[in-house]
Amino acid sequence: MAKVAFIGLGVMGFPMAGHLAAGGHDVTVYNRNPARAAAWLEQHKGKSAATPAAAAAGAEFVFTCIGNDNDLYQVILEEGGLLSAMAPGSILIDHTTASAEAARTIHAAAKEQGVFFLDAPVSGGQAGAENGKLTVMVGGDAEAYARAEPVIALFSRAVTYMGASGSGQLTKMVNQICIAGLVQALSEGIAFAENAGLDAALVVDVISKGAAQSWQLENRGKTMIERKFDFGFAVDLMRKDLGICLAEAKRNGSDLPVTTLTDQFYGEVQQAGGNRFDTSSLITRLNKK
Repeated sequence: MAKVAFIGLGVMGFPMAGHLAAGGHDVTVYNRNPARAAAWLEQHKGKSAATPAAAAAGAEFVFTCIGNDNDLYQVILEEGGLLSAMAPGSILIDHTTASAEAARTIHAAAKEQGVFFLDAPVSGGQAGAENGKLTVMVGGDAEAYARAEPVIALFSRAVTYMGASGSGQLTKMVNQICIAGLVQALSEGIAFAENAGLDAALVVDVISKGAAQSWQLENRGKTMIERKFDFGFAVDLMRKDLGICLAEAKRNGSDLPVTTLTDQFYGEVQQAGGNRFDTSSLITRLNKK
């Protein structure tokens, strides 16, 4: 059993912290909205703290799953932040989808204080977090990864070390680039099937058994036909992630024409009021006869 802190109890962090508690760890949670922490304590064994630093004090592993680069800098680096409370040799594990630059900046600041930092973004959505089946891609020190992997594995189906600091975030960018293109293609295919007078549900069932098979097709195809878009990972979050991807692409010279266009399409969904729809809502742009 380890002493663990978890900062950020959103749709992902709430169940992730729960798996740590169920795994026998001594978990202290913090959330900006105290009501969310109170709700977590009603379901899980653990404690809550009034500040991130108070939660992290004495913890061997400190997890963060929050909003964006600026949130990370505030919670981790500013006066009274996590690094001010963490002991040398402890490990800070960030599951936020953020920039590789933020990961490297925090890694350098943590190293100065003798704290290890791992950038460890996740894929699998709300269902993956709830079922303990997330895919985690990790960058940072190999020594810290070896210590942290058994703990991260409590809410994961796959935990993979990708390399130096920032490598986890860069891998997550690849993940989001691929998802964006897949969901747009799936939207177009379903809309085409509907316009052609086919039984779209039957089409999805058939092609999922062939070369078009994908996680998105099997898990979102039929719900897209039903126009159900309440599966956790919101359009607002996807646009944040794609913004990170496009900014990194400018830095490393990558050409992302499909991602750029799909990001614009998500902007149209936002303008139509679909900010909190999940990412499969791209299909709402189509079949507007």
